[in-house]
Amino acid sequence: MSVAIAEAVGRAIDRMRRDLAEPVTVDELASSAMFSKYHFTRVFRQHTGLSPARFLSALRIAAAKELLRSSSATVVDISHQVGYNSVGTFSARFHRSVGMPPSAYRRNEEITGAAQRIARRNTPPVLRGNISPHARKLRQPVFIGLFPGRIMEGAPARSVVLDCAGPYQFDDLPAGTWHLLAHSLPVAGHPVAGQSLVGGAGPVTIKRGVSAGIADLRLRPRCAFDPPMLSALPEQCLASFEPRVAHRAG
Repeated sequence: MSVAIAEAVGRAIDRMRRDLAEPVTVDELASSAMFSKYHFTRVFRQHTGLSPARFLSALRIAAAKELLRSSSATVVDISHQVGYNSVGTFSARFHRSVGMPPSAYRRNEEITGAAQRIARRNTPPVLRGNISPHARKLRQPVFIGLFPGRIMEGAPARSVVLDCAGPYQFDDLPAGTWHLLAHSLPVAGHPVAGQSLVGGAGPVTIKRGVSAGIADLRLRPRCAFDPPMLSALPEQCLASFEPRVAHRAG
């Protein structure tokens, strides 16, 4: 992919972040990049893993999370600040993406999501692999989850928090096609390098009766092309993390 195309995608993301409250359309973004709508959508997806509209929606929900944490603005005001005319639509999309309603997220209530309620199989498939660190001496906790898409949204099918990068294993997986996504944040009191790291692998297809699968991924610093983390579960798990103790969901 050429530098010019990467810069065009970067400019589109910058405009999305700058104009979250405005009704920005894909046609406008494509026109400003001097691409056709089809070509712009294709190269944007190649860089970010999401369509432009889906990426913009994720940025809006991520901005709403930050406002809920850091301001006393009402849910109605916040919905307007991030580009939603209908508070009902905003609340529904926030709940679907984050795993809880805006008011519950503001109160920091704990998720008891679908990840803990998935039915067990008679022949439980296993997925294992290795999470490689960005730097050799980097030691900070890592959240790993299986999500249906290439974005941390809603409740994962399975998840775990590791002390640091290294081997992992998920047991008793539900059949389906999943993306393995990782997120790592510095945690107070833990010997960390102070970086926000991400990683992904997949799609991984889990079939009933298949005993094992392998999926490795490498952590890297987050960049502008990475979709924001919307699910509340990773940030809650990492915020309550205690060194040398793994927290499992599912």
